Amino acid sequence: MKKNYLLLLALLPCVVSAQTKWTETKAGNIAFVTNKGGQSLGYSTISGVKILTVDGLAFKDLNKNGKLDKYEDWRLPVDVRAKDLASKMSIEQIAGLMLYSRHQMIPSIPVGPFVGTYGGKPFAESGVNPFDLSDQQKQFLEKDNVRHVLITSVQSPEVAAKWNNTAQAFVEGIGLGIPANNSSDPRHGTLATAEFNAGAGGNISMWPGSLGMAATFDPSVTQNFGHIAAQEYRALGIATALSPQVDIATDPRWNRVSGTFGEDPQLAADMARAYIDGFQTSTGTKELANGWGYNSVNAMVKHWPGGGAGEGGRDAHYGFGKYAVYPGNNFNEALIPFTQGAFKLASKTGMAAAVMPYYTISFNQDTKNHENVANNYNKYIITDLLRNKYKYDGVVCTDWLVTGDETVINSFLSGKSWGMEKATIAQRHYKILMAGVDQFGGNNDAAPVLEAYQMGVKEHGEPFMRARFEQSAVRLLRGIFRTGLFENPYLDPEITKKTVGNADFMAAGYQAQLKSIVMLKNKANILPLQTGKAVYVPKKFTPAGKNFLGMVTPEKLEYPVNMETVKKYFKVTENPDEADYALVFIDSPIGHGGYDGDDAKNGGNGYLPVSLQYSKYTAETARENSLAGGDPLETFTNRSYKNKSETSTNVTDLAMVTDTYAKMKGKPVIVSVNLNNPMVFAELEKQANAIIANFGVQGQASLDILTGKAEPSALLPLQMPLDMKVVEAQYEDVPHDMKCYTDSEGHIYDFGYGLNWKGVIKDARTAKYNKATAKP
Repeated sequence: MKKNYLLLLALLPCVVSAQTKWTETKAGNIAFVTNKGGQSLGYSTISGVKILTVDGLAFKDLNKNGKLDKYEDWRLPVDVRAKDLASKMSIEQIAGLMLYSRHQMIPSIPVGPFVGTYGGKPFAESGVNPFDLSDQQKQFLEKDNVRHVLITSVQSPEVAAKWNNTAQAFVEGIGLGIPANNSSDPRHGTLATAEFNAGAGGNISMWPGSLGMAATFDPSVTQNFGHIAAQEYRALGIATALSPQVDIATDPRWNRVSGTFGEDPQLAADMARAYIDGFQTSTGTKELANGWGYNSVNAMVKHWPGGGAGEGGRDAHYGFGKYAVYPGNNFNEALIPFTQGAFKLASKTGMAAAVMPYYTISFNQDTKNHENVANNYNKYIITDLLRNKYKYDGVVCTDWLVTGDETVINSFLSGKSWGMEKATIAQRHYKILMAGVDQFGGNNDAAPVLEAYQMGVKEHGEPFMRARFEQSAVRLLRGIFRTGLFENPYLDPEITKKTVGNADFMAAGYQAQLKSIVMLKNKANILPLQTGKAVYVPKKFTPAGKNFLGMVTPEKLEYPVNMETVKKYFKVTENPDEADYALVFIDSPIGHGGYDGDDAKNGGNGYLPVSLQYSKYTAETARENSLAGGDPLETFTNRSYKNKSETSTNVTDLAMVTDTYAKMKGKPVIVSVNLNNPMVFAELEKQANAIIANFGVQGQASLDILTGKAEPSALLPLQMPLDMKVVEAQYEDVPHDMKCYTDSEGHIYDFGYGLNWKGVIKDARTAKYNKATAKP
């Protein structure tokens, strides 16, 4: 019978110091120390760490030298401790601190780009626990001195907590005892088919995507998300969030629009501030100092100086999207979510702990050195603007794989050293360091960082480079000290199980989902629908394809919503003739990203339009000559796609609507669309009696809106274009510059538009975020 973890702690004998100012309890190999009137500590009894008693208080002797060093003294300010530790670190240790691991799955998978082994064997054959360290993890933690680890999938919250404890005990026993600062990309997305039960929990709370947060036009919703998500992150052993993404979605075609807070700079700034305040702020007994503490998660805001202006809407994860262009001379507006949001918090933490630049070359925006290199390499972008003009002294971490070699122009896993493709890997690291960056994303290998150090010694001398490394070390160590990891990085798995995805957190996420759904059309007030009626729900066809890693995905024909959930609202029929209503669940058009390798092989330049409509689109009005271009793998610089055509990969979603409209013979057709980008509604709007739009919610939330269990209150955080001609005419760097679609009811699908049961919403939110007043 499994014993309760807390009960076990209570039963274990306490160790009391001679001066009675601290007590100690043990749970397995972890000891917990309580200082009377001071900080609580946690350490591994097998790591070699001992407790020092000074002034009657307990401190961890992390470097095992038998004396209390400044960095071990929890009574001192963070910067005093960080500078002391940085001065004690070898160049090899600082180089490791500058690394950010590649994606880690717990347990590791046996195949693919993020493969891991255990004693040389795949996990399934190894006989180890799922929370044990892989061979690769042991290697980069000990040999390369990595302390920043990116966690992706975990088997369960309990396994995540136990892995954290294993990893922390491992690093506590080596070197200077510096804890691991584990991190995560956003992990609070929804599963459309998941049913919400107010009395039940889940693996983690589910919230709408960032666009959905923006659609609430209510920063308090976003701040509450950050507050809850931070508690769940810390219970999983995660102390840094690689978020929020605050690029303004100035080009509607960019495939990362769904991760933004929309196209309005002021709304994005307010959402960024709320998000980071929620994540970084600890209060009450959880606070250590200045708003930081055991509930705090360092926020890494991205992507400086804004990544939404890729030419033609193409994305800089790929060589074909490496250039951001500014035909509207509007570079500065993209900075607003950073300078007026992430760097001007309402909380005591002041500003975002870290910043990630984007992959793009901000074409012709370096007005000092006139370099067209990626933002990560650009000293003007990082030092002159971010550091000097905007006084940012937090961590700057590159995006992943920016120092790697470009091997092919259209692979997600290829290196992304834009503008520095001909340099060596070590030269790229040196260029980035000299630009003012502190950390290298997705790099487990310290060797090129050490090579870069020697380059700097040769050019500037040892004292200069030692100081430069210590400067970054202090910035990086702050995030570990502030969050209390030096005092106690260990978790109670039982508390983790009770925290992550608990019923209250799940309920808060579900309420946010309801607040994020926009009602676009409600002809003759067909909504809310009467429950108990017969409904027809067509199955959704997904063609075979490849995911972003290039892995083949099979075709599917399945219901796009949990039909057991639908049956709790309606009678379900497969015969449209018997149905009172039809419910059609679709996704916004999905394109090919703006590039076709086959076209390039057959004599073309490879470039295609990125379309926001389902049916075939021919770019008759596109630019004759691209504004930017050039790549070592290309023999030309003109990336124009004029007169080329594109058809959405999910054109069958349009067919779902048109076929259902025909089958229903005039009876109501209700369309629910998941919007990842703006789309051309002209293709389907007239065939729908009602339309609701969401940005990543559980299907049940849509059903609650459709049946009136909740009233729609959200607003569009993006303009919906009249057609693709206006998309081609808009400027990549300018928000709010498209003529919008007007539907059959006379409503314009513009930024800030939305309906409730009474009609078009006009309230304090629409007054505050009026696009006419949204200027730099």
